[in-house]
Amino acid sequence: MIRLQFFILGTYCILISAQSAVAQTAREDLLLRTMQQELTRAQKELGKLDPAPYYISYTVHDDNSEAAVGTLGTLVNSGHYRRRAIDVVMRVGTPELDNSHGDSRASAITSGALPIEDDADAIAHVLWQLTFTEYRKAQQAYLNIKTKTQVNAKEEDTSADFSKESPQSRTEYAQLAPGPEQSTLEKLVRSYSAGLKSYPYVYSSAALLTSVNSRSYFVSTEGTKLVTPSAVVRLVIEGQTRADDGMDLMRVETFQNQSLDHLPSQAEIGARVQKMATDLKALREAPVAEPFDGPALLSGRASAVFFHEVLGHRLEAQRQRGEREGQTFTKKINEQVLPEFLTVTDDPTRHSLGGSDLSGWYEYDAEGVPAKPVEVIKNGILKTFLMSRMPIQGFSTSNGHGRAQAGFMPTGRQGNLIVTSSRTVPDSEMRQKLIEEVKKQSKPYGLYFDDVAGGFTLTQREAPQAFEVIPIMVYRVYPDGRPDELVRGVDIVGTPLAAMNRIVLTGDKEAVFNGICGAESGSVPVAAVAPSILFSEIEVQKRKHSLDRPPILPPPGFENSADKGGKQ
Repeated sequence: MIRLQFFILGTYCILISAQSAVAQTAREDLLLRTMQQELTRAQKELGKLDPAPYYISYTVHDDNSEAAVGTLGTLVNSGHYRRRAIDVVMRVGTPELDNSHGDSRASAITSGALPIEDDADAIAHVLWQLTFTEYRKAQQAYLNIKTKTQVNAKEEDTSADFSKESPQSRTEYAQLAPGPEQSTLEKLVRSYSAGLKSYPYVYSSAALLTSVNSRSYFVSTEGTKLVTPSAVVRLVIEGQTRADDGMDLMRVETFQNQSLDHLPSQAEIGARVQKMATDLKALREAPVAEPFDGPALLSGRASAVFFHEVLGHRLEAQRQRGEREGQTFTKKINEQVLPEFLTVTDDPTRHSLGGSDLSGWYEYDAEGVPAKPVEVIKNGILKTFLMSRMPIQGFSTSNGHGRAQAGFMPTGRQGNLIVTSSRTVPDSEMRQKLIEEVKKQSKPYGLYFDDVAGGFTLTQREAPQAFEVIPIMVYRVYPDGRPDELVRGVDIVGTPLAAMNRIVLTGDKEAVFNGICGAESGSVPVAAVAPSILFSEIEVQKRKHSLDRPPILPPPGFENSADKGGKQ
C-alpha cells in the first residue's frame, strides 16, 4: 500500500545535542575524505573475495533539526536534534544479476548512525563494521538468487538489475542560512495552537513547526562524489472534533517552504486556523453522505492528490517489473492513457510554481543521478516512466527519480508531478459546468470536493487495483438552485483506467499540494500540481467510523457556555 499524507504529527521525539548547527568546511572535508578512504579500502579488499562486490556506495545524511510542538497556546515539546545517518549499499555479482534481484532488494543496504563528532578513526570504524555486515548479507542473498534463477521459470522481464550511469562530482560547502532560533519556533507554535483554544467543540489540537538544515554526502566505487545541502521548514496545524454519531472529524493545514521567511504571514495563517474551526463546526452538523456514482468536480488541490495516487504511482518504473505488480501501464507505451488535452510532467528541478515552494525538489536523486524533468505523458499519450537505476523492459537507464528515505533502497518515485491542460475554462465557470453535467445525466446532484487529507493506492496483483482518496470538505451541488450542502464521511474510490477515462475538462488555474508520500522506499517529500477537474462520473463510498459518543462533560472553562461542545 502506498500512502500520501500532508500531516505527520503524533508522537514527536526530540533529542538534545550540544553540537553546532553547521560544521566548518575543513571538518566537512574530513567526513568526505574518511568516507572515500574507507570506500577505497573496502573495494580493494572485498574485491579479492568470491563473489566480489561490483558496486559499493556510502550515503551520509548530516541533519540539524529544530522543532517545537504546542497545543492550546502552550508548549508541549521543544528541542534540537542532530544526527548523521549512514547507508551502505552493496551489489554482489554483476549488473545483469545481483543480490538485489526480485524480492531481495533489502539485502543490498545496511544502515546505521555515524558519530556526529569529526573523529576520523571513529567514523572509519563504523563504516568498516557496516560494510562487512552488508557484505555478508549481500553474499548470502546473491547465492540464493543464483539458485532460484536456475530452478524457477523464466521471468517476463529479464532486464538487468542495475543500470550504467555517468559518475557525478559536486561538493557544495556553501553555508546554509542558519535555522530559526528555538525561541522563535516556540513563540510561533504557542500562537498558532492558541487559535483553536476558544472553540469547545475542538476536542484536540496541536501545532508542529520543524526546521531542518541538512547536508548529504554520497560516494561510490563508480567515482561519484557529491556533497549537497538542503533546508526545509514545515508547519502543521491540526484540530479534531467528533459528531454525535461517533464520527471523528479532522481539519489540517500544512505549510512547507525552504525557510521560515517563505511561510505565509502570521495573519494569513491565523485566518486559515479560524477557517479550520468554522469547518469543524459545520462538519459536526453536516449529514452523512450516501454512496454515489455521478458527476463530480475536484478543486485543484483535490485533483493534485487524485493524480498523485491514481496515476503517479503507476508511472513509477519498478511497478512495471516483477510478477507481483499489477503493471497497469506496462504495455501501454505510445498509447493513449489520458484525454488528449492532458500532459503530465514530473520535474524535481523546479523549486517553486506560482509563488508556492514545491516539496519534491532535489538536485541529485538517492543514487547520485542528476534530477531531470520527465514528460511521462504528452497530450494523453504515455511516453516513459519514472526511472531509478533499476532497468525495465524498453528503458535501460535512470532519469533521476531513484528516491528513498534514509535506511531504504531507492526506487523510482515521484518528485513534483505537474498536470497541465489544453482544454480549460475559467475556474469561475467550473461549478456551472458541473451542474450542466448533472442535468445531462438526470442525477439528483453532483459532488464538489474542495479539500482532501490524502489517499492511498494498491498496485500489486494480490490486491484489487484500486485507489482511495480521502476528502475532508465535500458538497452536494444541486441543479435546481438550492444552496450547496456540506456532507461528511465519504471517500472517493475506484480503479485507475476507468477513472482516467471520465475526465471532461479542467479549470484554468493550477493548485499545489505538498505532502509526504510513504511507499516501499520509505517516506519522501513530494508535490503534486493540477487544475480543477470535472469528471463525468466518480464513485464514493461511506467511510467507516466508531460509535464513541462525544464527551459528556464540557471542556474546562466552558461549563456555562451556550455551546458546550459536548453531547447535548
